[in-house]
Amino acid sequence: MKIIVAIKQVPSRDAQLKIAGSQRWIEEEDLAYEINEPDAYALEAGLQLQEKNGGEVVALSLGPARSAQTIREALAKGAARGIHIEEDDPGAFDALGTARLLAAAVANEKPDLILTGLQSDDLGYGQTGVILAELLGLAHATIIMQVEKLDGSIRVKRELEDGWFQHVEMPLPALLTIQSGFSKLRYATLMGIKKAKSKEIRRLTAAGLGVSSKPSILLDRLYLPERTKHTQLFEGPPKEAAQKLVEKLKFEARVL
Repeated sequence: MKIIVAIKQVPSRDAQLKIAGSQRWIEEEDLAYEINEPDAYALEAGLQLQEKNGGEVVALSLGPARSAQTIREALAKGAARGIHIEEDDPGAFDALGTARLLAAAVANEKPDLILTGLQSDDLGYGQTGVILAELLGLAHATIIMQVEKLDGSIRVKRELEDGWFQHVEMPLPALLTIQSGFSKLRYATLMGIKKAKSKEIRRLTAAGLGVSSKPSILLDRLYLPERTKHTQLFEGPPKEAAQKLVEKLKFEARVL
């Protein structure tokens, strides 16, 4: 069973973010980076399936040269090999542009299953996985909490609203977006870290894949939300003032 897991490198969750002088992105010079948390759960799901059913897990990432460290982390945890699409500014691609690059990279791999996180912690589109499935013509499902391989198919558990779940049997090949909290995440062992150094990482570029590297999105300005204060007094009897307050909270502030 060949499983491709798409992983993304994002700024560390406890990193202090500052807007760059260009006001088009964050200052990246002193940032620490880590694997996108939802993608870490997708990787864990793939490794568990590999352990139960055999085959290989292939880590796939789009990003600058530093993203190779995130791929090495996946290899240290048990992935067999990696594919790195090197792009200096992956933020210049929207969900469709990213999915096109990923689709071109896996076209010849013919995987049985592709796993992605539900969304990224930095841009949070939540669309790349399903767009990738459409480009590849694969059956797909989202918000997956459990995966079981059957004879020629898989059975998945989807998280719905209000504590409800949906169980669906799907044909292979397929693509799943994994929900955070899928399972407890593993740590890389010392032996795994040593083995990762000799595992293959195939490096690709947009030009080599025949995909345009022209940015598909233009970020004009990045800024912090402006904080403002506004005081409004409600005149009249207490009952009437309370009614006005409730209406404001319900229809303008939308907190009720």
